[in-house]
Amino acid sequence: MEHYDGENDYMQQEDDWDRDLLLDPAWEKQQRKTFTAWCNSHLRKAGTQIENIEEDFRDGLKLMLLLEVISGERLAKPERGKMRVHKISNVNKALDFIASKGVKLVSIGAEEIVDGNAKMTLGMIWTIILRFAIQDISVEETSAKEGLLLWCQRKTAPYKNVNIQNFHISWKDGLGFCALIHRHRPELIDYGKLRKDDPMTNLNTAFDVAEKYLDIPKMLDAEDIVGTARPDEKAIMTYVSSFYHAFSGAQKAETAANRICKVLAVNQENEQLMEDYEKLASDLLEWIRRTIPWLENRLPENTMQAMQQKLEDFRDYRRLHKPPKVQEKCQLEINFNTLQTKLRLSNRPAFMPSEGKMVSDINNAWGSLEGAEKGYEEWLLNEIRRLERLDHLAEKFRQKAAIHEAWTEGKEDLLQKRDYETASLSEIKALLKKHEAFESDLAAHQDRVEQIAAIAQELNELDYYDSPSVNARCQRICDQWDALGAMTVKRTEALQRTEKLLETIDQLYLEFAKRAAPFNNWMEGAMEDLQDTFIVHTIEEIQGLSTAHEQFKATLPEADKERQAILGIHNEIAKIVQTYHVNMAGTNPYTTINPQEINAKWDKVRQLVPQRDQALIEEHARQQNNERLRRQFATQANVIGPWIQTKMEEIGRISIEMHGTLEDQLTHLRQYEKSIINYKPKIDQLEGDHQLIQEALIFDNKHTNYTMEHIRVGWEQLLTTIARTINEIENQILTRDAKGISQEQLNEFRASFNHFDRDHSGTLGAEEFKACLISLGFDIANDAQGENEFSRIMSVVDPNRMGTVTFQAFIDFMSRETADTDTADQVMASFKVLAGDKNYILADELRRELPPDQAEYCIARMAPYTGPDGVPGALDYMSFSTALYGESDL
Repeated sequence: MEHYDGENDYMQQEDDWDRDLLLDPAWEKQQRKTFTAWCNSHLRKAGTQIENIEEDFRDGLKLMLLLEVISGERLAKPERGKMRVHKISNVNKALDFIASKGVKLVSIGAEEIVDGNAKMTLGMIWTIILRFAIQDISVEETSAKEGLLLWCQRKTAPYKNVNIQNFHISWKDGLGFCALIHRHRPELIDYGKLRKDDPMTNLNTAFDVAEKYLDIPKMLDAEDIVGTARPDEKAIMTYVSSFYHAFSGAQKAETAANRICKVLAVNQENEQLMEDYEKLASDLLEWIRRTIPWLENRLPENTMQAMQQKLEDFRDYRRLHKPPKVQEKCQLEINFNTLQTKLRLSNRPAFMPSEGKMVSDINNAWGSLEGAEKGYEEWLLNEIRRLERLDHLAEKFRQKAAIHEAWTEGKEDLLQKRDYETASLSEIKALLKKHEAFESDLAAHQDRVEQIAAIAQELNELDYYDSPSVNARCQRICDQWDALGAMTVKRTEALQRTEKLLETIDQLYLEFAKRAAPFNNWMEGAMEDLQDTFIVHTIEEIQGLSTAHEQFKATLPEADKERQAILGIHNEIAKIVQTYHVNMAGTNPYTTINPQEINAKWDKVRQLVPQRDQALIEEHARQQNNERLRRQFATQANVIGPWIQTKMEEIGRISIEMHGTLEDQLTHLRQYEKSIINYKPKIDQLEGDHQLIQEALIFDNKHTNYTMEHIRVGWEQLLTTIARTINEIENQILTRDAKGISQEQLNEFRASFNHFDRDHSGTLGAEEFKACLISLGFDIANDAQGENEFSRIMSVVDPNRMGTVTFQAFIDFMSRETADTDTADQVMASFKVLAGDKNYILADELRRELPPDQAEYCIARMAPYTGPDGVPGALDYMSFSTALYGESDL
């Protein structure tokens, strides 16, 4: 218990001082009231209290109970007897416990306490208060009374009308108590309404608030303090220590709670960021996971309309669905970096996202998404082209198949007839000739069958959705064609066997059949061609089709002559039959083609010709419109493209040529910039033409080498170049004005710079720059010293070590080199103007020659100097230059 010795000395001094001052009745009253309230504040925790401090502690029971409450320790079992010896025993147990805590009790014995000695009882209680309420107070390496006083001073320092220097008169106005409460609980007291000249109100306010809200019992009355010239120090210290313990305990708890809350808040914020990252990463990866299969779905549609819808869905994806996800990806990376920074600053381990949710994983997934996106777009366009081609081929297949099936209808029955068995010789010969004509017709149709098979094959190769029905129909045609071939051979053999028996042949019927069959085939081919659909992309292609059609129309007169000739044969046959009464059964035995069919097909051909004309005219008009759009775009692009190039070259020339002052050049460039900006509507018009070309699905333009992308890039470069050139001229003006460079010097610098700028690039290489400096009079020798000097100069004009020197860096360097000489010349010229014939100037002369503000400024700077012959303010040249420019500048 040696560590209490210093405090015990202090407590012993307090006891001696206490005995001297306890004779003051006012102080005794204050101590009695304060100590009683202090004791009760602890005794009520044990469910009891005292009324009279010297009477209620006489038996020692409540004294022992008080010590147990404030120390938290158990004392020896008290004596329950009421005899004096029992009371002295209890008081001695209490005093022994106090002594065990390192407190030396001087002149305080159990008998005085048992006898109700008020002076000794108050001294004992003060000793207990010092040991258990004040001694352990520690503030900035001070303790006990000094520590408590320092704590009060620190807490009341912000309050200008509070000055705590002791524990008596510093507290009389009550503001000290109110300041302590307001500093810790500002909501309890409206401190701004308190007045220093109203101590009663201040004290009552502080005591009432402390008792009601801080659980500090009222230990003194305001009258006790105000009515005493010097309040009792022990009473005030006891009261103030209650405030200290009330606030220090709450402050410690609050500080600990705040520290824990702050740590928890940081952890919660980090955990929230982790959860947000995980959720955002999961949502983004899930969206990518759902989107990639959609983009990788290459299941083709059967119709153009369906594919166009897919293309529109893809455009919606690009325009509406993807941009928010791009923003989410960017925000995800920002959140991740922010979280890692916060964890690092709080010495926490780095955040490791769940497996597969790292930023790199998301970037890889995003790369896969964009790869799938690119492939999907290419596939869509290829599919649209494929379906366009398929629709054309399918229609062509149906037309050719329908014509062929119409031609083959009934041919099998005809070939299977056994009419030659009962026919006469002439009929047999007629059957032979008819069969020969059929064979000729069959051979003529061979090409069409091959075309049908080739188209079906191409449809299969292009994955046509209705390929099974096409294949089935093609197979039926081919099987039928093979059967017709076999039947034809079989019938030929049968007729040839019978031919030896039959010799009469009707030559006219045969000639009719031979000429009618190819003509009929020609008409069918013509009808097929006239009904054939076409797809063209250029006006040359449609012109080719139109030319072919005109050539076909040119053959119609000859075809009509052939038709007339064939009909003439039929008329001749009819004439012979009528003349010789030949029994022909009303039909031509060599062919099924009759004049009515020829005329009907001929009429059909004549009907299809104008329809074909109209289709070609409409397509020609569409291609002309496309060509007009091409030429319209090309006409503007071929003007705008060279115009942009010309403007770029002109700006380059302006930046290196010397025409007029820098202000003239700047004015010229700004006018030039305005004229360029005024050209913007033509760029916008070209954008509109480009939009029309895209909507018309025009993919090439032979009339110009310029694309809209070339124009856009050139336009942006032009705007950037003119702005940069204007900025360079503005910087040159700033340099000229700041450094005092004349226009002649600037022209000389520009001329020298341009002379050595051989490639007109606007910059000088190192060797070019060196030659330029030598031409301007710089002494740069071809030795180590010269190289070092040139290296120094290059470090100034080319700090980034680009190996080139711009004109702006060149004139900056030249202006610095000439600045010192120019300044000295300016000083001499200024002095001569103001001094006249004298070798000095006076303040009055400055006021007369200069504007008032500038004159007073110069006079103020001249004040410290004395001119020739000791005349104040009369300056010679050196004093003048030093006053105005300073010695370092000259």
